[in-house]
Amino acid sequence: MQDDLNTRFEAACAVAREAGALARRRFLERPRSQRADMKGPQDFLTATDSEVEELIRSRLLALFPQDSFFGEEGGGSFERDVWVVDPIDGTANFARGIPHFAVSIAFLRDERVEIGIVLDVMHDELYTARRGGGAALNSKPIHVSGLADLRQATVEAGWSARMPSEPYLAMVERLKQAGANVRRGGSGTLGIVYVADGRIDAYCELHINAWDVLAGLLIVEEAGGVTNDFLAGDGLRTGNPVLACTPELAGPVTAATGIRIGKAAA
Repeated sequence: MQDDLNTRFEAACAVAREAGALARRRFLERPRSQRADMKGPQDFLTATDSEVEELIRSRLLALFPQDSFFGEEGGGSFERDVWVVDPIDGTANFARGIPHFAVSIAFLRDERVEIGIVLDVMHDELYTARRGGGAALNSKPIHVSGLADLRQATVEAGWSARMPSEPYLAMVERLKQAGANVRRGGSGTLGIVYVADGRIDAYCELHINAWDVLAGLLIVEEAGGVTNDFLAGDGLRTGNPVLACTPELAGPVTAATGIRIGKAAA
């Protein structure tokens, strides 16, 4: 079993690099007048999303035809072994010429994330994790910051148009009242892996989809961080709140966000 996971891990790293090269090329080629299509309010879609997803889908299923695949743009199915992919997380940034977006590839077996790969495309930074194997950035081990004082912390608070603005604004206000520096970068995937690398100390969002977070959450856990039980209920298919942070901040960040770290009680 470990051998087949090792093979998938190496393949996913290579596919992420190839997908990132395509996304980077399209970003640099894009005319300044390009306008993205909209899936909904503040929910962007570009032709590149589908192009990159199809590349990832075709490469992975050619190598592992027995696996299933679910992508943000094309959907798919969730079988015992499934790849869950966001071809470009941060599409609004991509569409507006802001170089802050990522490719995210997660592999799940029996609804447990075993492999997480995130490529920060424009910075050529490949975040990787195998369950039980630690986390790395460009093959060098990474660890969460370990910061314990929320008054010194930077927290990214993601926002979704699927949620009303009032709960988001209230959460941000509570974080700020607790002393945190609150930011928003426009890519939940990158926000989460930045926690793993100690660049920020926590990431939270009141609702986000599985393809945006599954790879990053494993990377955070393998980097010594803590997360909420994102797959609780039907999180794989319908999404959930998300929280990832350094262990020392779990209490105060949970109090400010209302998102509970760890497994839900049975």
